[in-house]
Amino acid sequence: MKTTLFILTYNEIDGMKAIMPQINRDWVDQIIVADGGSTDGTVEYAREHGYETFVQTKKGIRYAYFEGFPLITGDIVITFSPDGNSPPEAIPLLIQKMKEDYDMVIASRYLEHAVSYDDDPVTKFGNWLFTKSINLFHGGNYTDAMVIYRAYKRSLFYELDLDKEESYQTEKLLFTKISIEPLLSIRCAKRKKKVGEIPVDEPHRIGGERKLQIIRWGGAYYLQILKEVFFWR
Repeated sequence: MKTTLFILTYNEIDGMKAIMPQINRDWVDQIIVADGGSTDGTVEYAREHGYETFVQTKKGIRYAYFEGFPLITGDIVITFSPDGNSPPEAIPLLIQKMKEDYDMVIASRYLEHAVSYDDDPVTKFGNWLFTKSINLFHGGNYTDAMVIYRAYKRSLFYELDLDKEESYQTEKLLFTKISIEPLLSIRCAKRKKKVGEIPVDEPHRIGGERKLQIIRWGGAYYLQILKEVFFWR
């Protein structure tokens, strides 16, 4: 099975320079850089170093997936942040675990000995609350249902309707755009997909600024968790 490393960027030039040289291109069959409109040289850096790169036509992290997935040639997708939060050395570990016939493998920041050094009290509580709620309402068994860093079958994006605008209606109530990871976790649990986790530390981010919208994203994600109890079968 072929693997695509899908790298999400938005003004991450410092992280790109530090992290990308650590990635062995032989680990995967395809590397795609999806950019949200960087103005700091991120796109230029990616293209100068030979990475397949596109700039989103619509704003919001969700559209990186909407516009990027048709370009993916791998059977397995690894979603990756080059801001330092996603240790490159875990890429082969995720691929190896996927070979055990998993539908999705999560690089958990809270499994066994793993630690998130980038957490603050608010994000740590939020990740705990969302993960526990997904487990409670949707029958999951996650220690980290929110993290971007994970590997999964490309087909899940379409099978679980993650490519549909109507799957993200709760974001309209908070005037924001949310990502796909929580919904991916929810619907994998609802469909009883085979999901595994491996413990992976989350280092401090390198440069740039956190893009988190604590109130709006948090509200939209939690409403999504509740909405999924009654809708989408």
